[in-house]
Amino acid sequence: MTIVRAKKNLGQHFLKDKNIAKKIVDSLEATHVQDVLEVGPGMGVLTQFLLQNEQYRTTVVEIDRESVDYLNNHYPELKDRIISKDFLRLNLKEYFTGPFAVIGNFPYNISSQIFFKVLEYKNQVPEVVGMIQKEVAERLSTGPGSKTYGILSVLLQAYYDIEYLFTVHENVFIPPPKVKSAVIRLKRNQRERLDCDEVLFVKIVKAAFNQRRKTMRNSLKMFLTDETLKIDAFFNKRPEQLSVSEFEHLTRLISNQPKP
Repeated sequence: MTIVRAKKNLGQHFLKDKNIAKKIVDSLEATHVQDVLEVGPGMGVLTQFLLQNEQYRTTVVEIDRESVDYLNNHYPELKDRIISKDFLRLNLKEYFTGPFAVIGNFPYNISSQIFFKVLEYKNQVPEVVGMIQKEVAERLSTGPGSKTYGILSVLLQAYYDIEYLFTVHENVFIPPPKVKSAVIRLKRNQRERLDCDEVLFVKIVKAAFNQRRKTMRNSLKMFLTDETLKIDAFFNKRPEQLSVSEFEHLTRLISNQPKP
């Protein structure tokens, strides 16, 4: 049987354990969503189980030409639903007018970028199930107070409830990665928009964590007047100590500062 060679530059590690593949697909609980987009299907180990679910209309996006040829040969039922492009460069509104769930064994080297892409379409994506590097999964699902809590933790948790589902050993992949993997599930929360300037919110979160060893007082000097610095005690905290709602509050403070 023809197989696809895993390409290091694409961060490919093909899952070979079908039980785990089924468990990942079964973790998708988007019962009210018909469209499902699988990112990086490779040789279709998840795809086969997605296609067995008659509720789903499965579309896959795959940048690797060799994988695309394999999918065309082995999964003719996908027909015109193989997008042979770079997921990170797609305008997903060209493919989905309504809601769609996202699933995949995400390449480690672009997993964070995939989640930033999901955020761009947060009002269309009610759920994501992804297998990623264990360390990244822990970072995304942890709350304030953890050393792994960071930019993407805050930005994703602003709009999604995130669950760390299970750990996956490296020996179930071809080739085996050097780290363990984990599966997480994101479910869109009820927050339609933040209670602050969302563009400024992102800038503040990034600026704070880009100097995460500093207190908020020092890392956000460019945004704050001396008067604002006197208002809240949390300017003495470090960014990993602040919740999403506290970052919202901080953004409102900065938005409402008197202009110099």
